[in-house]
Amino acid sequence: MNTEILKLIERDARLSDEQIATMIGSDAATVRAEIKKMEDEGIILAYKTTVNWERTNTESVTAMIDVKLTPQADRGFDRVAEKIYNFPEVKSVYLMSGAYDLSVIIEGRTMKEVAFFVSQKLAPIDSVISTATHFVLHKYKDTGVLFSKHAIDERSNCN
Repeated sequence: MNTEILKLIERDARLSDEQIATMIGSDAATVRAEIKKMEDEGIILAYKTTVNWERTNTESVTAMIDVKLTPQADRGFDRVAEKIYNFPEVKSVYLMSGAYDLSVIIEGRTMKEVAFFVSQKLAPIDSVISTATHFVLHKYKDTGVLFSKHAIDERSNCN
C-alpha cells in the first residue's frame, strides 16, 4: 500500500486522502495514518510544485555542473558534497559514476550569476579538481511533468 500511495502523491501531491483511498481501495483514515508514518520516518521529505518559469516574467537560469573531486580520507565525497549543497543557489547534488564525481544543479538569475558561483564559490573548494558547466536552454520534461507538449505536437505535424 505504501508504494501505491507514494507513486500517487509523487505524481500529484494535491490528492486528498479520500481520493487516494478510493484509488487504492482503502479508507481515508488508513491513508492519512500511512502518510503521517512515512513523513515521520523521513520517507516523504517534502511536497513540491513544478513551475514552468518560462511562462512567467521571472528571469531564471538553470545550470548542471559536473564536478571532478579528489576524495577525502575517511569521508570520501561527503564533506565536499555537504559544503556544496549548503549554498542557497544549489537545488540538487548527486554522487555520480563516470567521468565526474558530482552533478550539481543550480539556479541563478543570469548566466553571469551562475559563472560567478562556479568561479568564486565552487571551483575554489579544496578537493575540486575541475568543473564543466551546462546551461539548460529549454525544459521539455522535469520530474515527470511535460513542459512543452503543445510545441512537441506542433513540430511532429510539420511533415
